[in-house]
Parts: sequence; structure tokens; C-alpha cells
Amino acid sequence: MTGNSINRRRLLQGASAIGAAGALGLSAGPALAAGVTLGIVYVGPRDDFGWNQAHAAAIKALKLVPNVKAVEEENVPETDACAKSMESMVNLDGANIVLGTSFGYFSPFMVDLAKKYPKVEFRHAAPLWDGTKHPKNLGSYFGYLNQAHYVDGIAAGLTIRRAAPASAPLRRLSRSRGSWRARAGR
Repeated sequence: MTGNSINRRRLLQGASAIGAAGALGLSAGPALAAGVTLGIVYVGPRDDFGWNQAHAAAIKALKLVPNVKAVEEENVPETDACAKSMESMVNLDGANIVLGTSFGYFSPFMVDLAKKYPKVEFRHAAPLWDGTKHPKNLGSYFGYLNQAHYVDGIAAGLTIRRAAPASAPLRRLSRSRGSWRARAGR
């Protein structure tokens, strides 16, 4: 057995430590927000049993956080209507964070609004933001999966000798696969 292997005993020790920390009151505690007004624009209905509904469920949970207000608008097309809707959320509802859930909202609409309202944070569902050409108050809330796949690769490398994930040769998947292989020892 090597020093890097994970066995049942180490797993149980770690789980026990986490449980003890929670029992001793060492947990993080409830989330707090200071006057957050969140505006979210959906490209379709909130109850579409998919993408929009997943966002709506998250917003419903965020509304339970003290001092968080959410303003939602559904069925907003990927035209200047989305810019008008977002601008209305900023000016009339006081939104200080605006989420655009559709690919077509980003450019030029969210880019232009971020330039016009530098004190408002704009976040888009896809990782299209580039720090060298877009405003600093514009970004993405999409998870960069290569970081998580790197951790997956650590686990795989500790448990098996050779590993090769099967995935399509897409740019994002290639980046993720490379992160996975970096730690899996390939």
C-alpha cells in the first residue's frame, strides 16, 4: 500500500472528522447577504422541465436568504428585448446583479449594458467572457469543468494504474480531458 492510496480506514477517519466539526459547531453557518437584488431573464417559460426550471429552482432557494430580492422575467427573446428587460431591472427594481440565462443574451446586449452600468454585476450562463476585451463587471456563472476533472484525475490516479476517459473531441471536453489526464498519470 502506497502513501497516496485511499482506503476505507482513511475515508472513515475523514468522514468522522467532518462529522465532529459539525457537532462542535465549526460549520460555516447560514449565508448572509447585504441588500442583494438579483435580476434574472429567462429565454423561455420558468416551468420548462429543463434549463429555465433549474434556474428558477435556484432563484427560489436564493429568495429564502435574508436580504436577497429576486426579480424574474420569462419568455424574453434574444433581441434588444433582453437588453430592455435587464435595463428595467437595474433602473426600476434596483438590481445589482443581473443573470442572463441564454446564449444569445451575451453579445452585444449584456456587453453593452455592463459598459453602461459599471456598478452592476452582469453574469452570463456560458463561459464567453474574456478578461482582455470585456468589462470587469461582466462574467460567467458557468462552472469550468476542467478544474473538477483535475480532482477526478487525482482520485483516478490513486486508484488505478492506467486510465483513459472516453469523450468527444470538443474543445471544452479536450480541456477537461487534459486536466483529468494530468493527474491520472497519463
